[in-house]
Amino acid sequence: MPADRSAELRAELAPPLALLEQAEAEARTVRERADVAAASRRRQAQRQAEEIVAEAHAEATHVRERAADQVLRTAEGEAAALLAEAEREAIAVRDRARSRTPALAEHVVALVLEDLTAGQVSPAPQEGHRSPGRGRPREGGP
Repeated sequence: MPADRSAELRAELAPPLALLEQAEAEARTVRERADVAAASRRRQAQRQAEEIVAEAHAEATHVRERAADQVLRTAEGEAAALLAEAEREAIAVRDRARSRTPALAEHVVALVLEDLTAGQVSPAPQEGHRSPGRGRPREGGP
């Protein structure tokens, strides 16, 4: 009876083995679907990451542009302030020159008149008298 017992066991185990094969097939299907879903999610995550990086680069560009604009505006303001200060200083120098010019011109005229009335160039400059050429030998002789 061992042959019958063997057939009997096969018959008895056939339904559970069929269920086991069916479970294995379902497990393979679930794994395949999971692999497909995981690959899809990875691709989607990759696209999202690329979009985030692109947005970050664009935002960084805008931030750099805004920072550069701010630096430029600050530099232009400083340059304008320096130009205004230079203009004020130039006006002050012109005003001082205008106020001193009559006295200097009068002094030069007095020196020239003094030389003309003396009739000749004196050999040594007088104290406080610094007209050009006084006290220097002339070209070609004394």
